[in-house]
Amino acid sequence: MQYTTLGRTGLNVSVAAMGCGGSSCLGMTAGRSIAQCAGIIQQAVGLGVNLIDTAKSYGTEPIVGEALKSIPRESVVISTKHKVAEGKTVLSPEQVVDGLNSSLKTLGTDYVDIFFLHTVLPDVYAHAAREIVPALMREKEKGKFRFLGITEMPPKDPHHETLQSAFKDDYWDVIMFAFHMLGQNARQSVFPATQAKNIGTLVMFAVRSLFSAPGRLQQDIKALVDAGKLPAWLAAKPQPLDFLLREGGARDVIEAAYRYARHEPGTDVVLFGTGNPAHVAPNIDAILKPPLPLEDVQKLAELFGHLEGVGLDEPKRKA
Repeated sequence: MQYTTLGRTGLNVSVAAMGCGGSSCLGMTAGRSIAQCAGIIQQAVGLGVNLIDTAKSYGTEPIVGEALKSIPRESVVISTKHKVAEGKTVLSPEQVVDGLNSSLKTLGTDYVDIFFLHTVLPDVYAHAAREIVPALMREKEKGKFRFLGITEMPPKDPHHETLQSAFKDDYWDVIMFAFHMLGQNARQSVFPATQAKNIGTLVMFAVRSLFSAPGRLQQDIKALVDAGKLPAWLAAKPQPLDFLLREGGARDVIEAAYRYARHEPGTDVVLFGTGNPAHVAPNIDAILKPPLPLEDVQKLAELFGHLEGVGLDEPKRKA
C-alpha cells in the first residue's frame, strides 16, 4: 500500500479508500449478510487500506461497526456523513448533531476522524455553513470528530458550485468530489483551490457504472456523438478507449480509470467500492499502479476535457 498525508488534517491515509456506498453498499444491496459485507472491509484493511468511508444514508454504518470489532480503532481512519437537507426540507443543526450521535453509536466508536456534511447542494450551502457548522464545532470540541468535511452531489451539481462557495470559507478540512476520465472539469475548478488551501481530497466517481457496466461507455459515447459533443469516429469503435489498452498502458478500462484519477495532481485519495470480494485486490492494485503514459492523459484531455455532467448518475440500489 502507498500512503499520503490528507491535506491539513495531517492524517496518514492509504491512497485507496474503502467506499461503503455506491450501488453495491459492500454487497448489502445484493442481500449479503452484515458479516459478509464486513468481510469486504476486513479484506481491504488486510491489504493496507486504512481509510473507510461510510454515511448514514448508505445504511452501511452497521457493517462498518461490525468490521471495527476486529480492527484496532486507532489503526484506521473512519469517515461518515450526514445530509443537511431531505428533499426540499433543510435540517436543523439539532437534527444533524443527533445524526452524528446516532452514527457514533451505530459505528461503536467514541469519535470519527472525519465528519462530512453530505451531498450539499448550492442552494443550501449557506444554511449548512452559517447554521450547522457552528453547532458541529461545539461537538468537535467534545471530541466527537476530528476534522470537518463537505461532499458535493455530482448528479445535481456537475459544475462544483457548492465547492466554489465552500472555498470562500475556511471550515473545511477535507472535500469529496467527482473526477474521472470523461469528467475532468475539477482540474480547473477544484484542484487549484484545494492545493492552495491544503484541503484534503477524496475523489469519487472514478469508475462507477460508466466504466464498469458492460456497454455503458459505448452507449454514452454514442449519445455524445449524436449531440455533436464528440467526433463520430469514437462511436464507430467497439472500444472507444482502446488507445489506453496497450503494452505500457492499462490492461483494461477500469484500471485506466483508477490510475487516471489517482495520479491527477492534487488527488490525495481515490475511493473504490465493491460488494464482490474478488474485486477488492484488483481495485487496490489498479490504484497503486503508476500513472498512465503522458500521451494517453493528453489524449484524454484533448478528446473529453470539455465535457461536463457525464457519468454522474446516482447509485441504483436495490431494496
